[in-house]
Amino acid sequence: MSNDLSVTPAEQVSGPTTSPTSGGAPRPGATSAGVPRRRRAGRGSRNRPNWGAGVAVTIWLLIVAIPLYVLVTASFQTQAGYAEGGPLSLPTTFTLDNFTNAFDQGFGRYFLNTLVVTVAVVGIVVLLVPPLSYAIVRNRSRATTGIFRMFLLGLAVPASAVIVPIFYVISVVGLYDNLIGVILPTAAFCLPICTIILSGSMRDITNELYEAMALDGASPKRVFLQLVLPLSKGGVATIVVYSALQAWNGFLFPLILTQSESTKVITLGLFNFQTQYGVNIPGLLAAVVMSMIPILLVYLFARRALVQGLMGVGGK
Repeated sequence: MSNDLSVTPAEQVSGPTTSPTSGGAPRPGATSAGVPRRRRAGRGSRNRPNWGAGVAVTIWLLIVAIPLYVLVTASFQTQAGYAEGGPLSLPTTFTLDNFTNAFDQGFGRYFLNTLVVTVAVVGIVVLLVPPLSYAIVRNRSRATTGIFRMFLLGLAVPASAVIVPIFYVISVVGLYDNLIGVILPTAAFCLPICTIILSGSMRDITNELYEAMALDGASPKRVFLQLVLPLSKGGVATIVVYSALQAWNGFLFPLILTQSESTKVITLGLFNFQTQYGVNIPGLLAAVVMSMIPILLVYLFARRALVQGLMGVGGK
């Protein structure tokens, strides 16, 4: 037997290495785990801060924050203080007179009318859209396909293009200058986009879940109530927020289909702060701040489900 130690080709290329149990020193250029330092440095370079993105986000934040700052601070200033300091100035004296004056000019009645219209429109949408979307997704008949295409066609028709026929129909049925005459067309124009949103959310539900419910002997009503609606909460939240925004910020239908002070909504009531001699900007902005609070609360409570619905994962 020879006493010479043979050297393998791998050892000739890489050189001798030391095991963790041996007392030898580690190979230069390697860590205790045997990973080259150059690779770890490469991973660390990917964690460097992105200064360009930070600057862009800061600019965007300023673009969004400055109008909100002007809106809030001006609502607590007097009209003379606002005219003297300008929109970007801090209020020297805080006052709540703008909010009280808004209610003196009928803001409470406008707020109540807008709330009634919004709740009614959301109720109609939530009552009609989920079963309609469920029928579109699960029923492939020609009649259902035709109804869905009709809703798609409704997206191409703006409200301003058909306002004259709507005015004629509302007047003939005796709903002119009535909140119901505002609720019905507002809800009708919300139905197409809400149906498309919710039907897309319901298509995320897999057929295996439907088959499991069918094997369990569930009726279509039970499948709809216990499977489809719970898994489509993201889409339902999306249509609720969308229809609420459309009803709360609606201007065209209240302008054309109402006339008296008792049926005015917020978007029309804001004109009371404008006179032939000028505009009470602090009073107007105070009314705008109060009109933002309800729809902001709706968004805050439904924001997570809303984002999921807009991303198309409401049914997962």
